[in-house]
Amino acid sequence: MSPNAPNSLPVISDSASCAPRALKPAVDPATLKHRDLLDGDFWRKIPAYKDVSEETFVDHKWQSKHTITRADKLLDALQNLASEGFIKDLEAGFKRAPMAVRVSPYLLSLINWDDPYSDPLRIQFLPLGSRFLPDHPKLGLDSLGEQADAPTPGLTHRYSDKALFLAIDTCPVYCRFCTRSYAVGLDTEEVEKVSLKASGDRWDKAFEYVASRPELEDIVISGGDSYNLRAAWVREIGTRLLEMPNIRRIRFASKGLAVMPQKLLTDDEWVEALVEVHTLGRALGKEVCFHTHFNHPNEITAHSQRALSRLFMEGITVRNQSVLIRGVNDTPEVMGLLVKRLSYINVHPYYVYIHDLVKGGEDMRTSLQTALDLEKHVRGLTAGFNTPTFVVDAPGGGGKRNAHSYEAYDRVTGVSRWEAPSVKAGQSFYYFDPVDQLPEEGRARWADPGEREKMIREINEQRRG
Repeated sequence: MSPNAPNSLPVISDSASCAPRALKPAVDPATLKHRDLLDGDFWRKIPAYKDVSEETFVDHKWQSKHTITRADKLLDALQNLASEGFIKDLEAGFKRAPMAVRVSPYLLSLINWDDPYSDPLRIQFLPLGSRFLPDHPKLGLDSLGEQADAPTPGLTHRYSDKALFLAIDTCPVYCRFCTRSYAVGLDTEEVEKVSLKASGDRWDKAFEYVASRPELEDIVISGGDSYNLRAAWVREIGTRLLEMPNIRRIRFASKGLAVMPQKLLTDDEWVEALVEVHTLGRALGKEVCFHTHFNHPNEITAHSQRALSRLFMEGITVRNQSVLIRGVNDTPEVMGLLVKRLSYINVHPYYVYIHDLVKGGEDMRTSLQTALDLEKHVRGLTAGFNTPTFVVDAPGGGGKRNAHSYEAYDRVTGVSRWEAPSVKAGQSFYYFDPVDQLPEEGRARWADPGEREKMIREINEQRRG
């Protein structure tokens, strides 16, 4: 091919040596921070685990047995690592939280106990009484309207070809920001839960419905958390769905990999069940994926990488869905590091959800504008297929909407309006920024009950801006 041929590329070289000339300066080693994964016996800094061997620590049964669910047990584990004031603050938080508390030794070991108040993992899983803010006036316990779109208990059919199957109501960890605090975990002093326990009768009704709807092709298996399904249940659910002619794709959704990767390292029976379902799917020409949930780069360790390598070697695609959380991942630096670190361990960053309106979680929410700004910084950081989409799961059942696709957004009142023509045509849905992050005028209007519906009417009259 001649140098001037249409498909040739120009070569820039040093005239003296003819060696290729670099167009970019040498890389700053700090930009490769995503490759530095925590390893070693980091758990020994926790007094209760100082004598725990690596063999014991990576045993999923030991992790489950020693998972902490009460403030006094946390105090026993930490001993002098946390102040008495912090523990009292935590006890007050336990009483006010709508979610039960459940924290594995692995997760506890990743928290920076020199500064637990600002630690991004503590913020997500351990509530403090001093940090609660009043819930938003527009909050509903089932803010996404999942139960309203459920033809049978635990099965949400909102999108035409996809359904969400809530197979179980327990998790290996309970997140303060959980959208399903109406059903997940034990009852608390604040919330009496809807029962979605694992039940053959309930499952049968869900499977009957799925089989009866030829438009359904995609099923998300969640809960609760699919991590907590027994191996036999993984096989049963996966096989029954894949054998339905209309089903083309299933996904097992789990926070568990982020908080207890030891299960994938040592629970061979469970991993084998997942692999068998994946193999069956491939044989039938159908897709079986695993969706997980990392929110901060500190949650990703060498343990995570080893666990994910086991799925990677089996050819199982893993995608990540994050939640945008104040003080956790709401800066370009942290979100960028999270995206790069996920990509490095062969996890595709898929979604970043704008924090739902969740009871007891107002201190963790951010504004829609925060998401818009973050997306601008993340875009172009890495390959497009490893760049997450920032979405609002529209309250009231509008489904996931690209954060940039709002119909109108008032930064003073914090009200944004959304439409979902392929989900619920002709309806409007509204998201509300946290009141404490609004300018003074907006805070004053929300403090006046008479202004609240007026703000909704105003956003309906606004055009995109």
